[in-house]
Amino acid sequence: MFRGIFASLVFLFHLGPFAETPLLNNSFVENSDMFVDFFFVLSGFVIAYSYQAIADFQALKIFLTKRIYRIYPLHLVMLLAFVVMEIAKNLLNPYVKVNNLDNQANTIYTFFTSLFLINSTPIPGVKDVSWNIPSWSISAEMIAYVVFAIVVLFIHTSNQISRRNFYYLLVVIASVSGLWFVSESFQINYSFNYGFLRGILGFFTGVLCFNLFNATNIEVRKLPAYLFTIGEIITLTLIIICICNGQALKPLGVIFEVLFFACIFVFSFEKGLISSGLKNIGLLKKLGQYSYSIYMTHAFLISIFNVLFIRIIKLPPTSYSWLFLLNFILIYFVSAWTYKHIEMRFQYKKKITQKVDQESINTL
Repeated sequence: MFRGIFASLVFLFHLGPFAETPLLNNSFVENSDMFVDFFFVLSGFVIAYSYQAIADFQALKIFLTKRIYRIYPLHLVMLLAFVVMEIAKNLLNPYVKVNNLDNQANTIYTFFTSLFLINSTPIPGVKDVSWNIPSWSISAEMIAYVVFAIVVLFIHTSNQISRRNFYYLLVVIASVSGLWFVSESFQINYSFNYGFLRGILGFFTGVLCFNLFNATNIEVRKLPAYLFTIGEIITLTLIIICICNGQALKPLGVIFEVLFFACIFVFSFEKGLISSGLKNIGLLKKLGQYSYSIYMTHAFLISIFNVLFIRIIKLPPTSYSWLFLLNFILIYFVSAWTYKHIEMRFQYKKKITQKVDQESINTL
């Protein structure tokens, strides 16, 4: 369910630059881009939960095929939607002055970097995010899948299962070292250039989180429920404080990895009052279910709203104090449609995938 909440906060983050309202122009929303790292950590947790072994190259092939079927169809649809939008902007230019008409980032060159999901790597000549802006993280996610599959295959073929956490930690250290080499800091909020390192770091942090959960599950679950409630309150409070102070803390971005690790670990037991309450809220369940679609469609629908209400109808940017609700309602219903007709339709071995999804931790 956090997936739906945090996907919605990323939507508000991308909407903020178009708005003039304290509801969106505040330190919490303006630093909510860091919730992308929550998705990376959670993804590593869920994948490690579902895939404890990749024993041979055939298993590796099946794993990567499932991952591609899971993320690529919607990515491709939204990329093509942005191509149509770019063409429409040029055709409508004599009548409506739309934003970003001369966007130098949306080129044929960057179309192909997005198409082949390499738009989170340092490609020569690419100087900004392009097309569907959030898609850089899907590139980073796919690269993390590939690294995970290779590492797990190595662990199993070399019979080093007992040392698997050592190798996962090595990947985390290598990712942090790579990011340090780039900026000589622990900053992680990269996207079109070194976002793949950010994705690998978060993903393997999530893998380690699951392995800790798996190793301690029986004993920790015996603890009284009030301790989990305290843990949930503390981790959420710290996350809110750190997000609000994001500008100061982003140079120490690995702090967010630690916080998301702790949050996912505590909430995965579902014994605290917050986790128990969240999983009973139907809307949050739907938001979690549609979270990938919300994440992938929101930039396109923000652009549509901005053109219609700000450029054509000429409402002031302050109108986003209420207009953001209409925008999100549209995103919600479009995401419900894309979830059903794109995400679910193109799933690889649908029955198996659905079984894994049903077994996943509900609150997360």
